[in-house]
Amino acid sequence: MLLLGSAAFTGCALVDEDVRDCYTYSSLDYELRLVTNITTEINTQLTLESELKVARVLKDTLSKVFTDFAKDVDLSFYDVMADSLRLHHESIEMETNQYSYTLKIPVRNYMHTALANVDTTMMKVADADKCHKARIVRDVADTIPSLRSGIFSARLPMVMRDDVDQEFNVNLYMVNCASAIVVDTTGSGIRDLKVFMNGFATEFSVCDSLYRFPYSPVVRPVKLQLEDPGLMCFVAVSFPSRDIPQPKSTVDTDDPFVSESADHSLWQMRAYATLQNGTITETVLGISQPLRPGQLKLVKAKAFDNGRVSPGDPSVSVSVTLDWSPGVSGEIVL
Repeated sequence: MLLLGSAAFTGCALVDEDVRDCYTYSSLDYELRLVTNITTEINTQLTLESELKVARVLKDTLSKVFTDFAKDVDLSFYDVMADSLRLHHESIEMETNQYSYTLKIPVRNYMHTALANVDTTMMKVADADKCHKARIVRDVADTIPSLRSGIFSARLPMVMRDDVDQEFNVNLYMVNCASAIVVDTTGSGIRDLKVFMNGFATEFSVCDSLYRFPYSPVVRPVKLQLEDPGLMCFVAVSFPSRDIPQPKSTVDTDDPFVSESADHSLWQMRAYATLQNGTITETVLGISQPLRPGQLKLVKAKAFDNGRVSPGDPSVSVSVTLDWSPGVSGEIVL
């Protein structure tokens, strides 16, 4: 729980609705709420004896991302009239999951937004001076790296008064997610394997929690260090994929990650296997279920001697190109 401010009664009378010289101290209670399927997904998918060590390494790696720990919090308070201009801004270095801070702002109505753990070396907060334009933007490039932290966001309308003590509760929810693939290469004879992911959003609108897809970069995942030489695991942290409208029976479930499948792939995993003769086989795995905020999607697959990577999940589509050349696509740099 992150605590901002301490309640106080000011007793300042308001005369003009637009010009307000009265200041107040208000209590705002912030909480990072981590809603995720990470434990269930890993425990369900990695059940074989040979996979248990992979599960431990994957859990340890993602525990640094799927956590309700707030390193820093960026707070904005916007005008609810006219062009939704930002009226007050605070940035707080926290390094904890609890923090107390006293904020004094003029009494008026605000739209309040909060962002936690935004890594400015990998993205930026753009157009933050106006609420309806503020967004998190990934760096523009053909290939972008996996994110290193769980990003949280919240927004809350604040109707402030000067004649009563007020307390506002602000829940921050995770806005990014993760995808992983575990490949069994035992007996395949392949010389090397590289994996990329694509089909994810590159912008997140703070005020309405909408994701945008202005361009289609490839995400370079992290290759985990495993003891078993026959197993390889790649994991990418990114913004979510496109979603699809869900029937009411699915929407009513308590599991926010349950979804029907689209009639086409919404995002892809691309595997590039280098064979002993130096040729490369490309396998594109198409996933038709959306990848949502806070979610982990794990795919298990088997590599064969021609470089083909075959998923164990029959719902995942497969497209294979033998003797693939990097010249086929300008987005993949091996």
